[in-house]
Amino acid sequence: MLSTPGETYCFPGEHFMKYIFYSLLIFLISCSSSKKSYLDRADTDNALFDAVKALKKKSNDTAAANAVPLLYKAAQERHIRKIAALGESQELSRWDKLIDEYNALQEMHNAIIDVNAAYEKVTPTNYQQTIYDLKQRAAEDYYNSAAGYLGTAGRDNARKAYSQFKKADQLVAGYKDAKSKMDEAYQNAIVNIQVNPIQDNSFFFNTGWGNSGYNYSNEYFQQNLVRELRNNNRYPARFYTEWEARRDNIQPDWTINLTLRNMNIPRPQEYRDSRGISRRIQSGTDTAGRPVYQTVYATLQITRRSLIARADMELNIMDMIERKTISNTSYREDYRWQEEFATYTGDSRALSDNDWRLVNNNTFIEPRREEILRELYRKIYPQVKNRITYVVDW
Repeated sequence: MLSTPGETYCFPGEHFMKYIFYSLLIFLISCSSSKKSYLDRADTDNALFDAVKALKKKSNDTAAANAVPLLYKAAQERHIRKIAALGESQELSRWDKLIDEYNALQEMHNAIIDVNAAYEKVTPTNYQQTIYDLKQRAAEDYYNSAAGYLGTAGRDNARKAYSQFKKADQLVAGYKDAKSKMDEAYQNAIVNIQVNPIQDNSFFFNTGWGNSGYNYSNEYFQQNLVRELRNNNRYPARFYTEWEARRDNIQPDWTINLTLRNMNIPRPQEYRDSRGISRRIQSGTDTAGRPVYQTVYATLQITRRSLIARADMELNIMDMIERKTISNTSYREDYRWQEEFATYTGDSRALSDNDWRLVNNNTFIEPRREEILRELYRKIYPQVKNRITYVVDW
């Protein structure tokens, strides 16, 4: 059948032929793209590793085989340029960056020689000796820098000396006497820290709590802090109470001062409320046996007791040698307590399960001041301890 004017007629099989044509075209384009995909990627390092992996799986992968020498050359030149730029730096950290660059080049070398199909296309440079020599030079540089800090007074200088001696030993295991120098730097960095008794400037202390609260505060903070911090050997510091420092004739380098401010534990406030309640219940059945309902009423008298206790703790760490504040931080915490109980008048059948729970809640005990104080300290104490640990750690 011929097509009418303005209409295109497709012969039988023409749609199928078009489908075959476009499918073949897409296939050819994808094949062409796969050959160029390695070289088109900006990250030449990963592109090289991917091409080598492809050859490991399929040694006759033409696209990967052709890409390997070009990618290696491009990646090598890029790392060499970065190495040349780093060579102009005088910073101690340049050694780590230089070693990273050479390690990247060595990883390429190792990956290529591990796959015959890749090794046939390019002979990579082995940088193992270069890395070894570089680490020797870096270790010497770190060691010399550390020795300079070790000969200078001050905890921060001792910390730097320790860190750099450690770095030298990491670069070259057993380098000179770096480990013994690390111990010397650690000893130089040790500070004697006196944890003073709590100063209680709070409303709470001045309204009847007296010495028992003062003693409890010191037991919870001063004595716990000294005991727990003393048992942690992670940082160069020794901790003493003021009594221990006097007994052992220790002159503190730092002091820790704790001050309670705005501690207030009020008496519970009482609030009363009442509400009417009703419930429709079955009261029986009629002569036909159908349920008969009635509404019963009661009044619930609710008593609510609650309190909000608050405490502010100020932590001050002083350098007694340089007469300066190292850290000054404040912490605030709240303790909230509330209980409800109820009585009722009227028909007990009107009460729900929740109402009965309130009515039967006649055994609650108001928290003692010691319990409230313990809860406030339980929240504040870890914050204070963590701050001290952060300051003394290095």
